[in-house]
Amino acid sequence: MPPTGLYRSLSSYFKNAEETVPPLSVYLAGTLSVAFTIFYVLPFYLSPITRPSPTLSRDAPSVVRARIRFVSISVSVSAFVTIYVLAVYAEASGLEILRLLGWYPIGIVEVFKSLLLTALLFSGPLFEKAVVERGWRDWAGGRTVNETLSSWIGWRNYIAGPVTEEILFRSLLVPLHLLTPLSPTRVVLLTPLYFGIAHVHHFYEFVLTHPHTPWAPSIIRALIQFTYTTIFGWYATFIFVRTGDLVSVTLVHSFCNWAGLPRIWGRVEPRVAIGGPKFRGKEDSNSEQGKEQNCSLPWSAAYYVLLVAGAIGFHLYLWTLTDSPRALAKLG
Repeated sequence: MPPTGLYRSLSSYFKNAEETVPPLSVYLAGTLSVAFTIFYVLPFYLSPITRPSPTLSRDAPSVVRARIRFVSISVSVSAFVTIYVLAVYAEASGLEILRLLGWYPIGIVEVFKSLLLTALLFSGPLFEKAVVERGWRDWAGGRTVNETLSSWIGWRNYIAGPVTEEILFRSLLVPLHLLTPLSPTRVVLLTPLYFGIAHVHHFYEFVLTHPHTPWAPSIIRALIQFTYTTIFGWYATFIFVRTGDLVSVTLVHSFCNWAGLPRIWGRVEPRVAIGGPKFRGKEDSNSEQGKEQNCSLPWSAAYYVLLVAGAIGFHLYLWTLTDSPRALAKLG
């Protein structure tokens, strides 16, 4: 039987905000969120083994390994502090804390629906990767997963990054703010700003490792990154509040990292392998390239049709596919 005591309190508070005193203050939740965010990013620059330089990239295996160790420690400490606050200030039981953090029980249905909703939004890019670039062959044999996770960059982008970031910016920060006078809608809109700001440090990294790049493009790059990380944060927080499931938002995060930003202009064309296919004559190679060029226009049309159709489907099913009895709060 899932814990209900704290949720009854939350429910009554959101319905009768003037009569119920929230367990936490906005000041406490905000202070902890700022501290957790700084604690997550600061170790990247305090140690010489994690600090990038003009001669040491953030993608260097030694840097990636060290950073994964540091963020694992910082997130663990932040989780301990959050659990303490929930237990002492909100007087939540052990099961209620696990439920608030989205750690237990795992929502298999919520995971499936969240990934389906996200896949709808990325219908165009999925078509490009699977059909145009013929990626379905590698997917079927598991080659893509093996190649991706065989590098430290792959582990950072698809495992360590999504897991630690979703634990911190969704699982820890969101429950702290839900227990304040802020409405659930404001929590969804405000807490992703911590997530977006936490990525601004890449501006410093980029300037450090690209000293000859003018400041204007560097600033624009940082603003774009802040914008799309914040937008993703809104989406991930919406899913987390609506489903109450950490695994769902973590897998959605990994999926979005893999899919990347969808193209919104340009012709869709297959990637050409360097050196061309083996054991193929010049005439055969030219013939195949001609066929691929002829397919470029219909592929592009199919891509943009799917992109628009997927966006429409995403809009239509946003609330339906995130509906769950395990929701942490009622939105809308």
